[in-house]
Amino acid sequence: MKLLRIKIGRPQQLAALLLLFFLAECLWVVNRQQLSQQDYRYAECGREMWERPSPLAGYFTTCGNLNGDGTFAYRVAGFPLTMQRLAMLGGDKLRKPENRLYAEGTLHGSMWEARHELFSVKYLLHLPFVFFATWLGGGLWWVSRRLFGNEGGFFALGLYCFCPAVVRSAVMPNNDVLAMWGLYGLVYAAMGVAHAIQGPRSKWKPRIALMTIALGLTAAAHLLAAMIGFVLAVLWMMYLAERRRSYVMQILVFSAVGALAILFGFYAFRLAPFSYVFTGGGARFWFALDGARRFFLNMANGPIAVATLVALLLYVSVRRCRYFGNTAPLVMVLLLLPLVTTQTVSKPWLWALPFLFTFVGGVFADALETQQRKLFLGLSGAILLTQAMLCLALLPEIAR
Repeated sequence: MKLLRIKIGRPQQLAALLLLFFLAECLWVVNRQQLSQQDYRYAECGREMWERPSPLAGYFTTCGNLNGDGTFAYRVAGFPLTMQRLAMLGGDKLRKPENRLYAEGTLHGSMWEARHELFSVKYLLHLPFVFFATWLGGGLWWVSRRLFGNEGGFFALGLYCFCPAVVRSAVMPNNDVLAMWGLYGLVYAAMGVAHAIQGPRSKWKPRIALMTIALGLTAAAHLLAAMIGFVLAVLWMMYLAERRRSYVMQILVFSAVGALAILFGFYAFRLAPFSYVFTGGGARFWFALDGARRFFLNMANGPIAVATLVALLLYVSVRRCRYFGNTAPLVMVLLLLPLVTTQTVSKPWLWALPFLFTFVGGVFADALETQQRKLFLGLSGAILLTQAMLCLALLPEIAR
């Protein structure tokens, strides 16, 4: 069976099954959640971005100019509510004037005022973020499978789907899950561009456009993630382009300009709030291992910590494990884990997780090709099974 030149075989079906399980985990949590003050803030400010300018002169929304805080999550949270509002207004206009529910043709502007008029608000707010997390899982499997084969791809995807930190970030409005999604896509899109420029020019434009969109959306989620992704894109493209390095800077300049245009669009093409991207301090950072320490010392992530330790030992001791496919995600992990933001409350260590799972999946795939295949096959199965049991046991706590 083929769809748009994509072959859908047994590996794709099994990956889809894992992603459906991840989706079921997230839906189970969302179903048991209660709307919080933070949810209403994202909803109200997101709706204002889509529906009308702020009534406060000089400010983008009633939330202010969101100094350092990306607009992407607000727009993602507000978009389904705005679409529902427009659908309700459109349906109301089909009624006779005397039977219309909204005589003035508008719904209330405030999310608090509209809470009795809009319905399924909890799902409309949370499910878009679940969608992006599921999308990232699909991208993680696709990258890992192309690099390391089916076994490496499934091991990486399994760790992702049963990671409590990933599930927790997917079931609430936040910019971190979007920055994680954008950064991973940006880095591997840049590698794809570097490979594409070795071939015919007809294959350049789609990948360059994809990298530009990834850079712009990552910047809209978190400026620091976009800056890190751009710097690493320069390094990886220069390394992979070989005799075509003269094209790299031209492509990167084009992508940077396009990304700025996308980011400008997120601010409704208004210069005043857009200027705070450069003055708000969203990219300020320092170094600390508190986030990484909490993640790896948490018993819920014990199997992931064991897999990481085994992968590091193999990477250091086995020469066949030290190649670009494993080294690139490891460098990303080592760069992101010690970062902390000083102007905004965000989790750079979370952005590192897809790269960590890619690295672990790659090393374990190499180990499965050695004479100790049965040993590592049993270890891989035990790690995934234990991690899955721990994740499922923690779902009620995540739902609180």
